[in-house]
Amino acid sequence: MTLSFFDQFMSPSLLGIPLMALALTLPWILFPAPTVRWLNNRLLTLQSWFINRFTQQLLLPLNPAGHKWALILTSLVLFLITLNMLGLLPYTFTPTTQLSLNMGLAVPLWLATVIIGMRNQPTIALGHLLPEGTPTPLIPVLIIIETISLFIRPLALGVRLTANLTAGHLLIQLIATAAFVLLPLMPTVAILTTGLLFLLTLLEVAVAMIQAYVFVLLLSLYLQENV
Repeated sequence: MTLSFFDQFMSPSLLGIPLMALALTLPWILFPAPTVRWLNNRLLTLQSWFINRFTQQLLLPLNPAGHKWALILTSLVLFLITLNMLGLLPYTFTPTTQLSLNMGLAVPLWLATVIIGMRNQPTIALGHLLPEGTPTPLIPVLIIIETISLFIRPLALGVRLTANLTAGHLLIQLIATAAFVLLPLMPTVAILTTGLLFLLTLLEVAVAMIQAYVFVLLLSLYLQENV
């Protein structure tokens, strides 16, 4: 029984062929394509409003040099929100519960922000490793600590997203199993457990959107330090 709880996090395969690429590609089909008409329908209007508002809020603290990242950051948050939300449906697979995928997204983007900082303003980028006014005996220790914290950033990005989604899915499955087992024994408790499951599902919907936003927001903050 314990192992079956983790079966939902196994990468799906058909005839020995991994379906991870298919799981990452199909969500893009769900987005409505823009039209050449002067007036859009309600869904396209809502989608455009959300993208515009999110992009404005995300790029507000960035200088014009960081606005080049608008397309990739907005596409990334839509992609993560879609994967996280679709993973809450029954009999679906959530690719963002895989640490390898999240690290594959976090490491290249974090490394790109570091490379941009080293190329455009190396003095300021290296200055982040040593706070101003540090006592001389603490300089070597602080440089080591700040360097370690710099390299931990992509790991924190990937682990945060993986841990939150994995914990939420496990909690939903545990409570759903408890409600199913208690139904013939204690119907009242089972109904209360089902109500708790409904509230937890609403919470997981919020977590799915918030974690995608936090992932991209932290990337934008790393970019802000280096542009």
